Amino acid sequence: MSLVFAGVCSHAPGITGRKAMAQADDADTFYAAMDDMRRALEASRPDALIIIAAEHFANFFMNNMPAYCMGMAEDYQGPIEDPKWLGIERQNIPGNPDLSLRLIEHTMQEIDLAYAQEWKCDHGIMVPLHFLTPHYDLPIIPVNINCQGPPLTPLHRAWAFGEALRRACDAVPERIAIVGTGGISHWPATPDSGKIDAAWDQDFLERWSSNDRERLLDYSDERTYLEAGQGGFEIRTYIAVSGATAGTLATVHYYRPIPIFAVGCTVGIVDLPEVN
Repeated sequence: MSLVFAGVCSHAPGITGRKAMAQADDADTFYAAMDDMRRALEASRPDALIIIAAEHFANFFMNNMPAYCMGMAEDYQGPIEDPKWLGIERQNIPGNPDLSLRLIEHTMQEIDLAYAQEWKCDHGIMVPLHFLTPHYDLPIIPVNINCQGPPLTPLHRAWAFGEALRRACDAVPERIAIVGTGGISHWPATPDSGKIDAAWDQDFLERWSSNDRERLLDYSDERTYLEAGQGGFEIRTYIAVSGATAGTLATVHYYRPIPIFAVGCTVGIVDLPEVN
């Protein structure tokens, strides 16, 4: 079949864990935008959801840090964090190991891809799933990109990973959705937590929605760190989605800096042609 849905969204733990502390209009409008994204995802009738997140040392540490890893388990558990802190109860989420295996084999023709038959989902995956698959009944295929521990994968390789993943999706009969999730500018777990550079975010999102490869790859890690914080390294997940949808425009349906959530909250959907 092919790719039937692609988009991006934020995943900060405060989105669910600190909802009661947010201004009502901030929480309500962002939650409504996530509901709209869920409806668009459901309308595409996917057989599985590939969710591309950032590694937060939940499954890997610096003694073994793959640049890219894909899950291939029967099911997945999460959140790894305290459910009361995150505001999400522990869940068992279905996987599709046969589909994962076929996607891994195709992707490995072009990209050195690690794989894992055991996977614990942290907030990077659980916060989006809380909104997008509230019944946790859609099989998922989790993907991690190392956005945390240098040396980080170069941005052009994140794009190439997305391209390889798209060709893998095109090679299987299932209907596949892809969601990339991360922050844009944010400074998690630092004294600057809650700081957001909205202008930087909006410039990046304009590049993302235009699917402008040259401008998306025109960042250095040094510049990103100085201007968007260490959380800005997670633009790799958005860039992978752009690579998977190369040549296709996207629409940013929601963006608002919400400091209590410690991130600029984003919902973007790629304007893919409808697949029957």
